[in-house]
Amino acid sequence: MINFIRIGIVLFVFVILGSAPERVYAMHISEGILPAQWAGFWFLMSVPFIFFGLRSLRIRSEKEPYFKALVGLVGAGVFVISCMPIPVPTAGTCSHPCGTGIAAILIGPALSVVVASVALTLQALFLAHGGLTTLGANIFSMGVAGSFAGYGIFILSRKIGASWFVAAFLAGLFSDWATYGMTAFILTGALHTDASFWKLFLTILLAFVPTQVPLGILEGFVSAGTYSFIHARRPEFLAMFARGGTA
Repeated sequence: MINFIRIGIVLFVFVILGSAPERVYAMHISEGILPAQWAGFWFLMSVPFIFFGLRSLRIRSEKEPYFKALVGLVGAGVFVISCMPIPVPTAGTCSHPCGTGIAAILIGPALSVVVASVALTLQALFLAHGGLTTLGANIFSMGVAGSFAGYGIFILSRKIGASWFVAAFLAGLFSDWATYGMTAFILTGALHTDASFWKLFLTILLAFVPTQVPLGILEGFVSAGTYSFIHARRPEFLAMFARGGTA
């Protein structure tokens, strides 16, 4: 278990030291893009999910002493995966994998919101990715929308008879696409003014298509591969997650 914690720490330090190029692209929804009232609104929308996730972490940690360490490892993975920006200047943000799909099916969507919140806060503070004023909006798009979409698709796929691999693939795929659908919705709601809401929404959404369609497919395979690897090599981890009602 200590080795897994060390791996997580090494990955975190590697990204911190290696992700500071001379030209920094703003990632997620950039600082200052959202008007104050909209930034505050999305922060308030995110708070209940974070609170519920922290409560879930406390309850499940009391049952499983090592559960916090596993959540930390998943959080390190989300941090690393979501630190790969591809600029989309027309949308005022970047495309990138999210990692919340695989996180949600491993530790549950509520805890996935928590680890996404931590990852986004660290990225805003140390990597100039996203921003503190837009933190609530980024948490809601990547943490809430991404986690619950991925988890819902995973559960639905399993109920209709899909294999573990297919279900995990779809979780990664739709988690990624849901994140960017919500990002487009958030940007449109804040910026459309007198323009047509749906016209601007489609414009922003289409701006993501060239990068996010292939990235979503890639994230689907990453999620499926990760789940299959854990299922084959360390099934006891999945048993621990399942006792919490997620895997």
